[in-house]
Amino acid sequence: MTTHVNESWWLATLGRTVVWARLREREAGTAEVFDADGNTLPYDSVDTARAALMDAEFVEFDGLDAEDAQARGFLLAELAPPRARDDVALRALMVQTFTRSG
Repeated sequence: MTTHVNESWWLATLGRTVVWARLREREAGTAEVFDADGNTLPYDSVDTARAALMDAEFVEFDGLDAEDAQARGFLLAELAPPRARDDVALRALMVQTFTRSG
């Protein structure tokens, strides 16, 4: 099994729906993105993977502040990357739809 040296979560929003993507940097300097369709997409570098995510209008979760979340229609406290025992279970959690608040 290939190990990863770094993992980051990315999100895109459409209305009250959040679509997650997980970016993993591999030891060899390559990267992979696990997407909401359950696909693991390989990239030759982390920079290439980041660029692909940004082109698809994803933003890095760790860089999100309260104002960024609010601009997307969410409270920062509402947002948390999904967790599951494995990627099969994780796939079902990669798209989250929130009801209107207030």
